[in-house]
Amino acid sequence: MIRNHALSDFLILNVDDTDATRYAKSRVLTKAGFKIIEASNGTDALALARSKQPDLILLDTRLPDINGFEVCRRLKSEAETDSIAILQTSASFITLLDKINGIECGADNYLFEPIEPEELVVNIKALLRLSLAEKDVREIDKRKDIFLATLAHELRNPLGPIRNSIKLLKMLDTTLKPKEQELLEIISRQTDQMVKLVDDLLDVSRISQGKISLDIETLKVSDFVAAAAEGSSNLISDRGHTITLNFLPETLWVSGDKVRLIQIISNLISNAAKFTPNGGLITVDVVKDAQSVLIKITDNGIGLNSDHLHNIFDLFVQHAHTEERAHEGLGIGLALVKNLTDLHHGEIHVTSPGTHLGSTFTLALKLVDAPQSEVQPATTQTLPRVNARVLVVDDNEDAASTLSALLELAGNEVRTANSGKQGLAAAKDFQPSIIFLDIGLPDMTGYEVAQEIRKTDQISKCYLIALTGYGTEADRKMALDAGFDLHLTKPLDYEKIESINLGL
Repeated sequence: MIRNHALSDFLILNVDDTDATRYAKSRVLTKAGFKIIEASNGTDALALARSKQPDLILLDTRLPDINGFEVCRRLKSEAETDSIAILQTSASFITLLDKINGIECGADNYLFEPIEPEELVVNIKALLRLSLAEKDVREIDKRKDIFLATLAHELRNPLGPIRNSIKLLKMLDTTLKPKEQELLEIISRQTDQMVKLVDDLLDVSRISQGKISLDIETLKVSDFVAAAAEGSSNLISDRGHTITLNFLPETLWVSGDKVRLIQIISNLISNAAKFTPNGGLITVDVVKDAQSVLIKITDNGIGLNSDHLHNIFDLFVQHAHTEERAHEGLGIGLALVKNLTDLHHGEIHVTSPGTHLGSTFTLALKLVDAPQSEVQPATTQTLPRVNARVLVVDDNEDAASTLSALLELAGNEVRTANSGKQGLAAAKDFQPSIIFLDIGLPDMTGYEVAQEIRKTDQISKCYLIALTGYGTEADRKMALDAGFDLHLTKPLDYEKIESINLGL
């Protein structure tokens, strides 16, 4: 037994070109209770490993076509076979250097022949236990990613109505007392902070699953650094900090995704603001070396001791603690910075003289040549102006009603529906020029509703806007393929709606 598994549950691929030796090993393992399949050369071994997915491969080093070291290297370099345990054996390569070579090629263990039957079985059992443990870790990691994505998605749903309600309160009541206005601003800022935390959770999940793609272009460094500082201005102001930006007189260019680079710098500035006592100083210096631009964010905050520098970018790690624990966050901001930096083939480092002596985070990105000519901005498709007929389809009644109220205040005629079938019926009756359509409806998916709308002559030309808690490039493509004109991620940003000229 190996942890609730009978030995017959495990399939072992026995690879050896010598018939007698292969037979002897198979007999020992069959007698022990394992299921055995065999190969006499490297080519067959690779094919069987891919097709049969054995739990362990007993791999001889000397094979007639491909040596065992190369077979091992190939198996460990392929995603479909890299988790298979490999026990390498050899009667020819029996020095310590041979064993080191085998393990460096990916073998999980290496035994010299002749091997006593008991030793062979014990080693295989040990490797199978280790393999099971590794599979458990991978499964837990996979479930963690799914949980984070689901959690972030579910948190998006209530944030939409909250954000819309805040905007409605500001638009409807212009006679708020100073204290009431102050409280409303607090709710607004904290809601924005919650949205950012949810977005960070989603990004961590997407990166770990390889679902983030970058929109690469040639960028002026000063542009995205200034934009990041502006995006962090509320937090800087709330904490009473002073931030200074220092740029070189010359224009520096890098290749990257502007949105993600702003996110990196913004997270670093926000981190400095959170872990610097009120009234602190934050400096952003843009300098360069021979091949890179160096963006340095320095604070006079609580700093780090030397023991904490090595894992500060690990997920969920929190070393710094202030007296205001509410500002500590989830420990995902710097992990996200590291992952996004890696995607840009950059480097991120931190230094600190010690506790209470501040810290400096340095982002290094490779410099590129200036673009040949300025790219003209793409022409954006504008939506109908005020007095448009708008249909909002969302099974979250609070989200539907608050978005509808905002649209009505802008002078549009609005109707709502809370299911796919209701939405189709309302669209045919109301014939809107614009439809905000939720993807996750109880009876039909938003994609199915969109496809039906595009097939119906009387409403096929309306402007379709997808609403969803999922915002990857694949999600956007699915929406556009289904017939949507625009893909928006929940919670809706009121300013985003304004930017598409909906008449608000």
